[in-house]
Amino acid sequence: MKYQFKFICLLLILGVALDFAAVAQNIDKDKLIADIEYLSSDELEGRKPLSEGNIKAQKHIRERFGSLNLTSQYSDFTQYFSFMNPRDSVQYEGAANIVGFIPGSESEYLIVITAHFDHLGVINGQIFNGADDNASGTAALLAMAEYFSVNRPKHSIMFAAVDAEEMGHQGAKALVADFPFPLEQVKLNINMDMISRNENNELYASGTFHNPKLKPVLESLEPFGQVTLKLGHDDPEMGKDDWTFSSDHAQFHLKDIPHIYFGVEDHPDYHKPTDTFENIDQDFYHQAAETVLRAVKAFDENL
Repeated sequence: MKYQFKFICLLLILGVALDFAAVAQNIDKDKLIADIEYLSSDELEGRKPLSEGNIKAQKHIRERFGSLNLTSQYSDFTQYFSFMNPRDSVQYEGAANIVGFIPGSESEYLIVITAHFDHLGVINGQIFNGADDNASGTAALLAMAEYFSVNRPKHSIMFAAVDAEEMGHQGAKALVADFPFPLEQVKLNINMDMISRNENNELYASGTFHNPKLKPVLESLEPFGQVTLKLGHDDPEMGKDDWTFSSDHAQFHLKDIPHIYFGVEDHPDYHKPTDTFENIDQDFYHQAAETVLRAVKAFDENL
């Protein structure tokens, strides 16, 4: 009888642990990994703006937003734009941001979540797959759209998969320049760019130097898994290690919109053909995405 009682207690403990894990994890890891694998596959050939692979990525994101019953202020979720690439003086016509929207339950103000889906394409016959940069942020954005599609936020949330970041944040520039609401309604931009690998299990949240009121929310987050959330890389005195203008969040910062940028420090495969799906850390990536989602939820509650 004594051993039977211990066995029953063990089963109850395991059951509670499993229930807790189910509640704690809000992102479907298998779907997250499948999305980053597809977006960084050779089929998409590095997702350079206007390429066939980039258009396939657009289609994947657009179809996911549609399946989640998101709305959009743009026809078929798509904001088309044109730009001059300053690096090669080529005019790009018909680049596209894919934008979904979930109305908030209590507030007229917005949170804008961004992640660029483009990368470098094919260079000298080699595919630059851009798994970490930035299929990782894009797949995480899709996971967050799925979460909030069934857990309505207080603030409205815009999910913007932006194009042409690698050519000077062109998609983010276009979004801010032709924003469908007064920019004063945007309370926060959360940007994800490279969140799928770090040998020290460190994920940075950059932006609190310029937006100190956001710091207590991040400091109050409970750790998730093995990820260590660190603040920094946002002090101008850091020089090249200041990330304030390193990705799409810069365009919001220039409009005096508070931002938090989630990313990892550069690794040996940054902007190389070796930034492939095989080189991401799947456990770290899932935990990093869950950490960002916890932050979004906390900001939604406390802004």
